[in-house]
Amino acid sequence: MQQVCDEVIKSASDGDVGAFEEIYRAYADYVFNFALRMMRRREDAEEVTQEVFLMVHRSLKNFRGQSSLKTWIYRIAVNTTSNHLKRTKAVRTQTVEYDEEAHAYPGKDEGASRDTKEYNERVIDALLSELTPDQRACILLRNMDGLTYEEIAQALKIDINAVRSRIKRARFKLMAVKKEVLAYEM
Repeated sequence: MQQVCDEVIKSASDGDVGAFEEIYRAYADYVFNFALRMMRRREDAEEVTQEVFLMVHRSLKNFRGQSSLKTWIYRIAVNTTSNHLKRTKAVRTQTVEYDEEAHAYPGKDEGASRDTKEYNERVIDALLSELTPDQRACILLRNMDGLTYEEIAQALKIDINAVRSRIKRARFKLMAVKKEVLAYEM
């Protein structure tokens, strides 16, 4: 992810559309991917991404630089996604439905990287659906987006120990699900 310099942030906060477009280009894919992993529906992720950048545009004058722009935008993305989840009641129950297509392994003849990538994405989505939204947010920010524990704590406005705890619980949950899947397949 490219970093946006302070001059671009200042210009965008002063109304420079080109500068704001630069911010959008730098962070839109990451916001969308985060929202997609959280929401699990492309349409919802697109809506959340639009909402996030509308909020960024409206609030950029209030950005004080106490955290990085990336962390600030992720905080807006996390809040917007959380609010959207509450509004649409998209949070799944703890029960898991077996989806044969999502659990099918690619055959030996399906060596194409696209098929493997699609399969891996389905597996990741299935695993992430097992986590609470709080755990999912921490795991995605850490493992997919590469934020440090400190950046996650800032983005989520929680204590760093809460970040550690959520990530630890999420990893244990993912390992337990993996064991269940492996036991089922044998």
